[in-house]
Amino acid sequence: MTLHLYDTATRSLREFTPVREGHASVYLCGATPQSVPHIGHLRSGVAFDVLRRWLAATGYDVAFVRNVTDIDDKILTKAAEHGRPWWEWVATHEREFTRAYDVLGVLPPSTEPRATGHVTQMIDYMERLVENGFAYAAEGSVYFDVAAWSASPEGDYGSLSGHRLEEVDQGEGVSRGKRDPRDFALWKAAKPGEPSWPTPWGDGRPGWHLECSAMATWYLGGTFDIHAGGLDLQFPHHENEMAQSHAAGDGFARYWMHNGWVTMSGEKMSKSLGNVLSVPNVLAQVRAVELRYYLGSAHYRSMLEYSPEALQEAAAGYRRIEAFVRRVAEAVGPDGEVPVGEWTDGFAAAMDDDLGVPAALAEIHGTVRAGNTALSAGDHDAALAAASAVRAMTAVLGVDPLDPHWAADGGGDDAAMTALDALVRAELDARSAARAAKDFATADAIRDRLVAAGIEVADTADGQKWSLAHRED
Repeated sequence: MTLHLYDTATRSLREFTPVREGHASVYLCGATPQSVPHIGHLRSGVAFDVLRRWLAATGYDVAFVRNVTDIDDKILTKAAEHGRPWWEWVATHEREFTRAYDVLGVLPPSTEPRATGHVTQMIDYMERLVENGFAYAAEGSVYFDVAAWSASPEGDYGSLSGHRLEEVDQGEGVSRGKRDPRDFALWKAAKPGEPSWPTPWGDGRPGWHLECSAMATWYLGGTFDIHAGGLDLQFPHHENEMAQSHAAGDGFARYWMHNGWVTMSGEKMSKSLGNVLSVPNVLAQVRAVELRYYLGSAHYRSMLEYSPEALQEAAAGYRRIEAFVRRVAEAVGPDGEVPVGEWTDGFAAAMDDDLGVPAALAEIHGTVRAGNTALSAGDHDAALAAASAVRAMTAVLGVDPLDPHWAADGGGDDAAMTALDALVRAELDARSAARAAKDFATADAIRDRLVAAGIEVADTADGQKWSLAHRED
């Protein structure tokens, strides 16, 4: 089976055929760093990190561009409210986003361009649009002419989002020379006290939509493979991107992918709803690898309903995978080496079906169950093969338990695990002493106490070994 992806533009599952054989180009709409990130922001990063990892794992050379919108009305408003320079405000929160991506094991992008660094490319784009008759200058601003583009033979406005032209309103009114409420700003004329850059039409700053078209095509070419982002960006942002790019003569993205939201009580997680869960707060409840597992566990196009119970259930599911791999590592020898093996055919089929992570996780858990059965039967070869496959599959999802990235995240080597080991070892020493004294009642009571606490004890030729108990899913 070959990779098939759901393309929002055609509303269909399409076989992935890249512009250049062996190469995959992806543009992801990244952060607008106006405040600290919450887990809703991070879902997009995790979802498309899985896409990137699967593309790379299956042999593609991946160019992955994730932008930063570092100039925006909300950024300017927030900075002013707090009495801080806009550039300091955005840089401070950009670092918070970068830290959150890193903590969750999201691979750094091939490049991470900022809007303010690509004004030259935006000017070129506007010049092309004005020359083609699809943009106009007015009082220092430049607007995209939606009606003119829609009336052209190539006009496709509304095709991405399904909006009808008569229903469109960009919410900017018709002030400052704007002809039609459906038109959107490519460039905003300078206002007193705001940052600005010079252009042939006057000083000002970029419109939100223009910056992504300019950056995507600058780094990936006029036609590239995949444009990704959150479902909330489908309109107006991505609709406007597609229109202006096609009007400028670029083929732009061949596939459009959108991830669902993290919701609470059925509503999109957002600051305006007051239901924000910041990354540091959530990481006080679960480890980073468990949060990543949770955010990536649902299909990327579905909504992910947050609750503390759902988060803990996902964390427990991940710990079962982790416990199995570590039990095998301990069982196979003093070095505890479990190499990364090959994923199963079932896993590959799931991932090729529009990144079907739920089915892929079912394959992982099935492999864990089979591996635990082999381990309990003393078949270390079969258990090692299963653990190696599990490592290969979890690596694609970014949650390989033995990945060094998670070593400081409580993956068996942190202070909590060290403390647990010390407590269990003390119990095992007491059990050994009781057995040596032929006090088998006490020895059995200690073992029963550990089992009740979720600790499995194995008597081996090398002494007593313990591990966290696994549970059938």
